Parts: sequence; structure tokens; C-alpha cells
Amino acid sequence: MANPMFLVIALEEAVKAHKDTVAPAVLSGDAGNNGVTGSVPGRPSAPPVCTVSSHVVMASIALSLLLVADLVSAQTYKIDSNDDIRSAAKTLAYDLMSYYSGNESGKTPGLLPGPPPAGDYYWWEAGALWGTMIDYWHLTGDETYNNVTAEAMLFQVGPERNYMPPNQTASLGNDDQGFWGMSAMLAAEENFPDPPADQPQWLALAQAVWNTQADPDRHDATCGGGLRWQIPFANNGYDYKNSIANGIFFNLGARLARYTNNQTYADIAEDTWNWVVSVGFMDENYNIFDGAHVEDNCTDVNRAQFSYNNGVFLLGAAYMYNYTMDTKWSDRLDGLIDATLTVFFPNDTAYEVACEGVMTCTTDMLSFKGYLHRWMSTTTQIAPHTANKILPVLKKSAQAAVNQCTGGSDGRTCGFAWASGAFDGSTGVGQTMDVLAAVSSLLIGESKNPVTSSDGGTSIGDPNAGIGSGSIAGDNLPPVTTGDRAGAGVLTAVIVLTAAAAFGWMGIGK
Repeated sequence: MANPMFLVIALEEAVKAHKDTVAPAVLSGDAGNNGVTGSVPGRPSAPPVCTVSSHVVMASIALSLLLVADLVSAQTYKIDSNDDIRSAAKTLAYDLMSYYSGNESGKTPGLLPGPPPAGDYYWWEAGALWGTMIDYWHLTGDETYNNVTAEAMLFQVGPERNYMPPNQTASLGNDDQGFWGMSAMLAAEENFPDPPADQPQWLALAQAVWNTQADPDRHDATCGGGLRWQIPFANNGYDYKNSIANGIFFNLGARLARYTNNQTYADIAEDTWNWVVSVGFMDENYNIFDGAHVEDNCTDVNRAQFSYNNGVFLLGAAYMYNYTMDTKWSDRLDGLIDATLTVFFPNDTAYEVACEGVMTCTTDMLSFKGYLHRWMSTTTQIAPHTANKILPVLKKSAQAAVNQCTGGSDGRTCGFAWASGAFDGSTGVGQTMDVLAAVSSLLIGESKNPVTSSDGGTSIGDPNAGIGSGSIAGDNLPPVTTGDRAGAGVLTAVIVLTAAAAFGWMGIGK
């Protein structure tokens, strides 16, 4: 690295050698106030004016350029070539996995430190972590973390093999379960090494999650249908129906339809999309809002927008288009992409609009950018017509992400505020996972497309997995009141009857 002190010395010598060229009378005061320093009421002080030799100016410019060059050379992560990207991703993956200790003696496989107050992270984010690591392997070819990932994914399946472990009941939401289900689905789609025959298989796990969420017991009459946020009625948030829970259910259904070539999954996915639109969680411009409360018949829509909501629906729409080739889904997908780029990529850089400006993001929210990058990059494979619009933005966003990874004692720790261009001091699993996702996803163009059961997929499914296992022990639901029924409509009957028919059909299907 060049030493900028050489130019500092040169600059000092230039100033000394040419001190006579500086107008001393002007330097002593404010030229706009006849040599009197200080401000004048109603206007700012005029700046001191001086004449400096060209030697000083040139030395100063050279010093500035050298300092900038040194800052660039000090940046750890380069993403100019695929080799650079793999190297950066490898270091980021190492740093990310340093937060995980579940593979150590006496620790619980699959879990990040938590949940609060024991640690920062809820169960769902660990499920998202393993999806990120599966993508990392698929995109880079690095198998370093495969065994740890498989161990974690299998240890958390729960006794019913449906990602509802009893020790997570206190914060178990449909979205929490769904994130683990999406990671299992990803493992099937990317041919992540299959578990031993006596262990649950990736596709069957994804089907188990979907089946428990398709159970009519999860879709009550309030707000005309839809999944609640939380599964146990005693949990805070059971009275809330939201976009992420229903978006994951839609996403999983679309992907299962494509993988298994089973139309029933697609039918229920479309019903879910229609319900989300009908209650106003998604508007005509494809803005997606957080959710609403059942006691208000979902009329009190919380209009906060989070990037993972757009991402999960966007990827699901891409799978629906790939499976159906219906222009309706192409139009919806294109609308979602436009809305997502407008809201969440100002200046082509990922930005969590609901919280980043004043940095009120929770630990959960600090991880959303990474999912958005991953899901949008996969969309370009599933719906190739989207690549020209999406990939250049993701590239610029990834560059902004690595530019700010200059913190910590190692000089490579990543923060959260990518758009700032500087390390902001915010560190953790989500912040590192975001950048790993953004960087590794740049290799999407040379990776294999997600497979199906008919074109290379090896994961074994079970269409009956999870059926009848979705209730929580001791969870006696309160009776539905007349007020609750006020929001029930035809769409509820359609979803419930379709789901019931699906269970009967799948029980005799492949």
C-alpha cells in the first residue's frame, strides 16, 4: 500500500516554499466584511480568500487521489469477476457461520443464539440461514458447510416431521414454519444432497409444511379466509393476518406445483393470491402491505412495506408463470418487479424503506435484503424475460453492499446501510447474511436452474406428509363469534373446500 505521508510532507514543503504567494491581509479576515471575521446577521460569513500556488494545488489533488486509491485497495471484497465473487462469498460465509455454534458440544443443532432474551434471534431466522447456505453451496460449489446445514435442517423437523418442534411453540408462526419449509423446498429444487433413507426427505418436508398450512383448521372465517400470523391462539399475534404468512403459503404452493406437476397446489396458490388482493394487502400497483387484525375484519391494514413480502410473492409469481405459462402471471410478475425496484431499490441499492431511514429496524428486519436478492436472482432463471431488468440492479446493489464492509478489527465486517457507502456499525447474522446473499447471487447466470421431479430432481416426496399434524397440543381454539363471521365470504368456502378436496386427492395421488 502506498504511503500517503510522502505527499503530506510534499504538501507541507510546497506551502512553506510558497508562503509569500499567499495574500496575508486577506487570510486575516473575511474579505466580504473588510477584514472583520465573524457572521453578519441575515447572511453567512464570506469565506477567507487566498491565492495559492499551483504547486500546492497539485500536491493537494495528488494527496486526495492517493487517499481514495488507498481506501479502495483496503476494501476486502471484490466482485469484478466470478473468481472474485467466489472468493468474497467464501469469506462472507465463514464470517456468517461464525455466529453459529449449534454444532458444538452441548449446543442444539440448527439454532442461532436466542430467542430473546437469551439471544437476538428467533427460530425462523435460523431456517432462513440454512436456505442461504444451501444457495451458497449451489452457486459457488463450496461444500464446506453442507454437513452442518443438513444436520441443522434435520434436527429441527419436530416429532411430526413438519417443522413444528414443541420447544418453539411460544413464538411459532405460520411464517416461521414456512421459512423452514421454503429451505427444504430449496434443497429439493437444487438437489442438495439427500438425507439418509431413514431420515425425512427434503421434498416430503416441504409438503408437510404446506399440508399443515392448507388444513382447513388454519383458514378460519375471519376476514374471509387466509392464514393467521401465529399458530397457537395464545400467542401474541394470533389476532393478526399478514402478507408474509400467506405469501410463503402461496410461494410454497407454486413451487410444489412446478416440482410435482400437481395442479392442486397451483389452484390453492391462486386462491391465496386472490384472497391477499381481496383484503387489500396488495394494491393495484403491486404494493404489498404488512397485514391487519381479525377483530376489525382486516380493514385496519398496516401499510408498512417490507422487502421480503415483495420478494416472496415475486418468486411465487415467477413459479406460477413457469408452471402455467399464463400471461396473467407474467403480467403480475412484471408488475411486482416494477413495484419492488421502485420501492426497495432507490438508486439501484437495496433499502429497507420501512425502517432504514431512521434505523428502527428490528433484528428480523435486518435480514430481509438478503432474501430479496436471492429470490429476485432465482426469478431470472424461472422467468428469463426478467433478467435484463433485474440483474443489472442486483449487481449495483451488491457492489454497494460490499463497499461498506470495512468495519471491525478485521476491516471486513459488514453493516446494514448499503446506500450510505460507509460501515454503520450495525452487525450481526442478518447484516452478514444479506451481503453473502447479494454477492453469491451474482453467480446465478452460471448455475443450474431449479429442478423438478421429471428433470433431474432426486428428492423423494410424500403427498400425505403432515396431514392431520398441524395442531398444537393443548391448543383449544375459542369459538368463532358472530362478529368474526361478519367477514366471511364466498372465498373462504372456496379455499376451505379446495383444501379439503386436495387432502382427499393427494391421499391417493403420487
